[in-house]
Amino acid sequence: MTFPEDETGQVLADMQAAGIDLNVVHKVVFFQLFEKEDQAKEMVAHLAEQAPEMPVELVADEMPNVWDVNCTVNMTPSYDAIVAQEAEFELLAAKFKGYNDGWGIEA
Repeated sequence: MTFPEDETGQVLADMQAAGIDLNVVHKVVFFQLFEKEDQAKEMVAHLAEQAPEMPVELVADEMPNVWDVNCTVNMTPSYDAIVAQEAEFELLAAKFKGYNDGWGIEA
């Protein structure tokens, strides 16, 4: 399987090369970053109401004054699915003055 030559494509290619089966469902974690804890908490509350089945974790980032909202989605990590989900999270995080900061697979 080949992937587009961008960051998402490179991550998927590296995972495939490492032996991760990208044709099965994985827990994919999407990371949203916020400068204020209140903004992050607002997104967590919104997701609890709108997508109560989605595991969401609020954690202090390693960087001072940065809060992470980690959202886990069970999905087959195809390039198109990852890009589409990131775009959705980017729009949602922006409503709470945050932004999407990538993704990873729980292995």
